[in-house]
Amino acid sequence: MTAVDDRLITDAAEIFGDLEVPEGFKAELLRGDIVMMAGLDRVHNRIVRSVQDQIPRDRWDCLQTQDISIPGEPSEPQPDLVVLEMGAEDGPGRLIPAPAVTLLLEVVFKNSIDRDYGIKRSMYAAGDVPAYLIIDPMAAHCVLLTDPTGSGEDADYQAERITKFGAPVPLDLLGVKLDTSGFQTLPPVKRHRRP
Repeated sequence: MTAVDDRLITDAAEIFGDLEVPEGFKAELLRGDIVMMAGLDRVHNRIVRSVQDQIPRDRWDCLQTQDISIPGEPSEPQPDLVVLEMGAEDGPGRLIPAPAVTLLLEVVFKNSIDRDYGIKRSMYAAGDVPAYLIIDPMAAHCVLLTDPTGSGEDADYQAERITKFGAPVPLDLLGVKLDTSGFQTLPPVKRHRRP
């Protein structure tokens, strides 16, 4: 006979902190829900690497597989790339506080569309992250969101700039014009309701 633990889980953050994620998977805590996803496509990884390679390392610290803590949110997302000013958050630790971050990057894949365009958009705005860059290889465009406002699920970015692959994306906060001409695309999926 198998024993069943019927206790109500009331602290997802505690469970998440002790979670053993299988190799090749990624886990995030998004507004109290634990989301696990399989390894990512090479197109995805090449785009992240291209962006990271274009950001000057003398001023900016670029981190992959780094968890973010967002004040007032039951969330610990793991963006594809975290960009913060050198020295903004030195020392050990798994979590970087959102106020220390300058830009977060998410590269969309077919199973992350609603999270990247929806829940993460409001979470990152609630964390007052100055810039959120969404790169969508299925739509062949980049969406740069700036000027965060609000709190909780009502938080959002006031400015949105959509740039097609091939045209440069001005990342003014970083002093960079992001070259997107080498970004590969993926087959389109059924169009989502986001930009």
